[in-house]
Amino acid sequence: MTRPELVEASRLAIKQGSKSFSAASRLFDRTTRERVWMLYAWCRRCDDLTDAQDMGGELGDQSDIAAQVEHLRSLTAKALAGEETGDIAFDAFGQVASEVGLTMEDAEAVIAGFQLDAEDWRPRSEADLMRYCWHVAGAVGVMMALVMGVKREDVDTLDRACDLGLAFQLANIARDVVEDDAAGRCYLPAIWLVEEDIEPGQHTKPHHRQELADMTARLVRRMEVHAASSRIGAARLPFRCRWAILSAARIYTAIGREVLAKGTAAWDHRVYTSKAQKIGHALAALVEALVNRPPKLDDEPRWRRSDLAENAASA
Repeated sequence: MTRPELVEASRLAIKQGSKSFSAASRLFDRTTRERVWMLYAWCRRCDDLTDAQDMGGELGDQSDIAAQVEHLRSLTAKALAGEETGDIAFDAFGQVASEVGLTMEDAEAVIAGFQLDAEDWRPRSEADLMRYCWHVAGAVGVMMALVMGVKREDVDTLDRACDLGLAFQLANIARDVVEDDAAGRCYLPAIWLVEEDIEPGQHTKPHHRQELADMTARLVRRMEVHAASSRIGAARLPFRCRWAILSAARIYTAIGREVLAKGTAAWDHRVYTSKAQKIGHALAALVEALVNRPPKLDDEPRWRRSDLAENAASA
């Protein structure tokens, strides 16, 4: 397919797969926006293949997940070699990788997260949880930063980009904890469950709803720390990129804050941001991007990209 065809297919993928990120992506300049779409299309397709779902919908049959992970790893390597894969999302990834220098090592950091799901992995500690978040979202944040022109030598800005991915994933876990449990998955650390005196597999039951709200509050507090850290990196980006990233940050952190605000009722209905709220977040991000004075941090995040990536490599 030609580049314009790959871009259009990727635009449709993000429009259907993530209304929040689709809205924020419109704020990028054209070239960056197209590259972001192509990277997103690959991420969405990898997720769908391993979860046997369509555009993030209901989880399907997980019995063949290990084979699917090897399949997407093979397609990714083929795309990076400049070969046609027969899958538009992977061809799009090959296109954007050729333009900005993404590598198999970059992709493998993300694929390793899908590998954990294939192994029916569960986090025992908070460190395990954050390692998973690094793979499935922090590493994506780093690739997004590279797409936006951040140099690999700019380690601190890439660290801040990772922080935003971590914040996004913590918000997602807080929102989706009941849906994940229905699919046989749990991303809450086992140590947290023990501390709350919750029986195995019972954390989403009605009689533990307060304990669940307490644990997701811990996720949201950590989300806030990483989101605040990411603003330091966003301040170094070109204006259009800065505006888009700050918009996405506001939209996603609003989800986590809504889960926190709803307390034990957070999972009665899926938490989301309306179109009007997205517009409001984009306008607030515009002001923030124009002023461009990120607040000073009270505390740096406990979990940093270098530690998470190193721990992942040794695991």
